[in-house]
Amino acid sequence: MLIGFHHAAISTPDLDRFLDFYCGALGCEVAWTFDWDTGSDEADSVTGLQNSAARAAMLKLGDSFLEVFEFSSPAATPQSTDRPVNDHGITHVCLQVQDIHTEYERLQQAGMRFHCPPQAQDTGFVTYGRDPDGNVVELLEFTQQD
Repeated sequence: MLIGFHHAAISTPDLDRFLDFYCGALGCEVAWTFDWDTGSDEADSVTGLQNSAARAAMLKLGDSFLEVFEFSSPAATPQSTDRPVNDHGITHVCLQVQDIHTEYERLQQAGMRFHCPPQAQDTGFVTYGRDPDGNVVELLEFTQQD
């Protein structure tokens, strides 16, 4: 029986920078951290990698979790910081906010690049921005409930 989603995960080339942004600018908390060294058969089995090694953190925001990995082995393929959202794979992480216009201004001041200012939609406002690695972070405000 499926219960529900627990978390999504992102890989980053710089865990410290990622945590600075997600905890500092977005208000996440580090729920726990973990790592493993090269030679962990269990980690290699789960990840489908060989000779993997990584540092990781589980972030919490409200009732949601986001896991983030910095692999030191094997070497990752660099990703464009402007990867289009139509490329296959995870396209974005969505954060529900109150007062999207204030959050937009605050995060822009914190260095977040946005595709556009908040746009009106039937139930509120929405915009997409990018974290320091280029991952898309959606801000979503509901001003009307169905």
